Amino acid sequence: MIRLFKHYVPHAVLLLGVMDFVLLLFAGELGWIYRLSQLGSTPEPVSTRIPQLIAFAVALETAMIAVGVYGIEALNSLRFAFARLLVSISLGIICLSAVFFLVPDLSLWRSNLFYSMIAATVLLFGLRILLGKTLGGAAFKRRLVILGAGSRAQRIKDLAASPNAGFVVVGFIGMNDGRQQIPEAINRDAIYNLADHVVLLNASEVVLALEERRNALPLEDLLRIKTTGVHVNDLSTFLERETGRVDLDSLNPSWLIFSDGFSSGRRLSSVAKRLFDILASLVLLVVSLPIVLVTALLIRLESPGPAFFRQKRVGLYGQEFELIKLRSMRQDAEKDGKAQWAEKNDPRITRIGKIIRKLRIDELPQTWTVLKGEMSFVGPRPERQQFVEDLATKLPYYAERHMVKPGITGWAQINYPYGASLDDARHKLEYDLYYAKNYTPFLDLLILLQTIRVVLWPEGAR
Repeated sequence: MIRLFKHYVPHAVLLLGVMDFVLLLFAGELGWIYRLSQLGSTPEPVSTRIPQLIAFAVALETAMIAVGVYGIEALNSLRFAFARLLVSISLGIICLSAVFFLVPDLSLWRSNLFYSMIAATVLLFGLRILLGKTLGGAAFKRRLVILGAGSRAQRIKDLAASPNAGFVVVGFIGMNDGRQQIPEAINRDAIYNLADHVVLLNASEVVLALEERRNALPLEDLLRIKTTGVHVNDLSTFLERETGRVDLDSLNPSWLIFSDGFSSGRRLSSVAKRLFDILASLVLLVVSLPIVLVTALLIRLESPGPAFFRQKRVGLYGQEFELIKLRSMRQDAEKDGKAQWAEKNDPRITRIGKIIRKLRIDELPQTWTVLKGEMSFVGPRPERQQFVEDLATKLPYYAERHMVKPGITGWAQINYPYGASLDDARHKLEYDLYYAKNYTPFLDLLILLQTIRVVLWPEGAR
């Protein structure tokens, strides 16, 4: 994987993205030339329409990122890739229409755009047929050697068995650090030179998965392996990269302290984030006002009670603030005043509530909270004080998720379905810690784009 702005991107995804962008430029030019040939005209040099071609390619590439064209499923399934491509190209053309309206100089003729859209569909899908499953196959997977043969090594073995894994394990080495669970592991004592053994296996990375590191850390071996050009990582760093979350089971305080992240040098990024929140919330408040008003009216017509729902939530540094949403449950959803998780097919949710929850319309009034500065568009979801107090006693490092401003959408929301249990809260905390540790404007942009996918395919909404 390559690390872009502290976020890991698979080499296969980056390569496919570059190839797609080139093909989109070619598709835009192809549509232009074909339309002029129909009119009997000779096209001018391509240099005269570079801005228009770039606008076409950028809009469609952005839409492809937003709907999940570069997800693992799309790399491994042509049917999945084709469905997402059709949606993304249609969405991209709609966005282009808005861009052309605002900036007429960037526009292509509508007839050109139609032909370019057809060419883009054929070329992009043709590329995926040509490549097959190569990008998601072994050719782009890293070769790993695991130092350890216990329960931690077994976790990596289980992860490698997933069809979505970006690596293959070419060897397990037992380090005499505890009970061995990997039967095929070779004992360290049976290997004369560990560095040479790693090189012979053509490994690109060694992962430390020791059960007990005290007096078991093979420093001389690791130094020799490192000097051969092979990467050496501990288990927590490896799992963070492969899963996109901070693994609580392997985590210790020293890793959080000494690893890269939680940088105070992101003050400029925080200023940019706040400016974006202000501008975007102002625009969204104006644009969404008719939708909010109509929805509020429907809520009042369906069930008694106010259309808007106000509730205290825990935000930045553990401070409480008032959250505003469109009401999606009955007025008496919590008669006893005790906080309850929303359940699957929750009977407290109204008919209108089911629709606005799936479409995330109930979240729109929160833009006012964003404008006030109590929330951001991107960040961990704020919880109620009762849940926070309970989860803080059961989950380690739960307080660290409050070191960043809460958000309407977030890394956990686009990667994990809605959860209503302690185990779900644990998984979401791992994603929230990843976001708090690796926050950059790039990651915010990625989350905002991927939120479109979650809205279009709301598998986890409750």
